[in-house]
Amino acid sequence: MKTNFQPEQPARRRLLTGAAGLGVAALGAPALAATPAQATPLLPLTAQTTEGPYYFDPGLARANITEGLPGVPLEVRFVVTDRKGAPCAGLRVDIWHCDAAGLYSGYAGQGEEHSVSTKGKTFLRGTQAADKEGVSTFHSIYPGWYEGRATHIHFKVFNGKRHVLTSQFFLPDALSEYLYTQLPAYKRARLRGTLNSNDGIALQAGDTVVGAVRQEADRYVATLNVVVDRNAHRVIDRPPVPGEGPPPEGMFLQADGAPPGERRGPPPEFMGGHPRELEGQARLAAMVPGLTK
Repeated sequence: MKTNFQPEQPARRRLLTGAAGLGVAALGAPALAATPAQATPLLPLTAQTTEGPYYFDPGLARANITEGLPGVPLEVRFVVTDRKGAPCAGLRVDIWHCDAAGLYSGYAGQGEEHSVSTKGKTFLRGTQAADKEGVSTFHSIYPGWYEGRATHIHFKVFNGKRHVLTSQFFLPDALSEYLYTQLPAYKRARLRGTLNSNDGIALQAGDTVVGAVRQEADRYVATLNVVVDRNAHRVIDRPPVPGEGPPPEGMFLQADGAPPGERRGPPPEFMGGHPRELEGQARLAAMVPGLTK
């Protein structure tokens, strides 16, 4: 495996370099001005995305959010830092995502026929404070999918009561495809039409919401580096719950602690219409890096 590791100079070369420098100084050469150290470039902030219609806070401070649901074990690790890379210990991270069948806890009108209700349920939701390394870890299951969206995990970051980030963590299409077509808990009557390559929210958010997934003996581990501004006052993009009508005036866009703001239409995931299902080589090319149609 290639690395960027650069070996130190051999001791003899270091000594010769030092001796040469001493010799120049001894001859009375003018001293070279010190070169100012270059500032470490700031990390890009993690992109904010729509909150989606299925967020609520059940007040469950817990690491294990599965509540016994079937599915492939998935450990989700958020590494929260500021733009200088310093860990943001103590910041609260909320997580929520759908189950293997594409259902969120706590809402009615879900499923292919919009006839499934999970009201009163709290599965696959939780909150934890980041530890001294900025890490917040949750034990979950690999999420399923639902119409119009690529595979994703929602999360929020809070500094005290102040909301500083709402975003989504996108998982690899090739792994998702394998699980969805091979395992009974995930199998559906048809293939999903939306992949990372044609999910409008994923495309708009970009690379900062794409993490890393590795395989362990008993689970997958998905890690996302989350870069936040501790002092941010983020705007909440909260679309209506599908099938339950529009939210109260001003709830589409509202800054924390501010009066109701501008109201605007729902994001692309609720605009109707379904992406065409790719097939064959075109589908592989959309999921596997480096392949062409």
